[in-house]
Amino acid sequence: MAATQPLEGIALIDCAKANALQGVEVTARLCGYGSDINRFQAALSQAGKDMGITLSDLQDLITDQFMVQRTHGIEISPDSPQDL
Repeated sequence: MAATQPLEGIALIDCAKANALQGVEVTARLCGYGSDINRFQAALSQAGKDMGITLSDLQDLITDQFMVQRTHGIEISPDSPQDL
């Protein structure tokens, strides 16, 4: 569900991280910025600065740990039932 007002601070970072895999256009809309991508990116950068982190791009929020959590890890299984 899209925010009715532009999010700021930790709420913006949480929203952006949760939706980062969908791309910047979708993430900006869901975080309350509509189609104003530049304003969204500026607000995200400022929210990062306020928290003492550098966010130069939405991709900065997509970590390896985040990817494993979103994909539910990796699947390890034998090649066939006979290999059990």
